[in-house]
Amino acid sequence: MASDKNKATFEAIIQANKGIIYKVVNAYCHRPDDREDLAQEIMLQLWKSFGRYNDQYKVSTWMYRIALNVAISFYRKNLARQQVLVPISENTAHPANEEPQNHEQQLALLEQFISELKELDKALMLLYLEQKGQREIADILGISASNVSTKIARIKDNLKKKFLTYTPS
Repeated sequence: MASDKNKATFEAIIQANKGIIYKVVNAYCHRPDDREDLAQEIMLQLWKSFGRYNDQYKVSTWMYRIALNVAISFYRKNLARQQVLVPISENTAHPANEEPQNHEQQLALLEQFISELKELDKALMLLYLEQKGQREIADILGISASNVSTKIARIKDNLKKKFLTYTPS
């Protein structure tokens, strides 16, 4: 019963690394229904590609690569059929003259700014914030390590500018 063994191995891998799926889903979807749909699609694609998993790569690298590719495709499909809105939480809305004073408010702003990035840039920042190494990010996204560094530096500069010019409405 190799199939039962594969299923048990797959389930153990998913259970040990389910945080990856949740991080990707939360980065690409704001609506709970979309999150569920994307999580199911990621799981399906992970299962379909499980037999081709190359153990020379870390499991997390394999999972991130598939999850991000599925999320980007999902995002592009949904973008065509619905208007993209970035919900503003209570932590993000500030009185007109008040600067974000605490860590939670700044995190909410960072999440908002990251959600507005292009798909690849969003994936880069997600992995960067997960403290993945340059080589691992390159492997996951299929780009060169030097390209990873360049893109991250540019994204960080752009995010910094957004923080500096942010004025609450």
